[in-house]
Amino acid sequence: MALQGFVGSTASAETKIKFLEKQYKSWLYSSDEVIKSINNLIQLLMKEEGNTPNPNLGRELIGTIILEMRKDLLGKTNLTYMDFRYIDVVNRNKK
Repeated sequence: MALQGFVGSTASAETKIKFLEKQYKSWLYSSDEVIKSINNLIQLLMKEEGNTPNPNLGRELIGTIILEMRKDLLGKTNLTYMDFRYIDVVNRNKK
């Protein structure tokens, strides 16, 4: 599942649609905690109604999704959501 559609300049309607399609499929194979963490992100985005959400809260929610996925795959992790940093390498303002 790609999370890039909700972060930085990679955010677009197309990437959000792809994310949501993958989210629906994940209901079949993801753990309860992964599903709940994804739902928390979706809930924040719906609450903001197209406005940019609080970046710190967004990072926390995305980091939590990654943590829950790691726990699914590895069984445990010593990382926290703050250990995951997204770097926006696309500069769409540059011509």
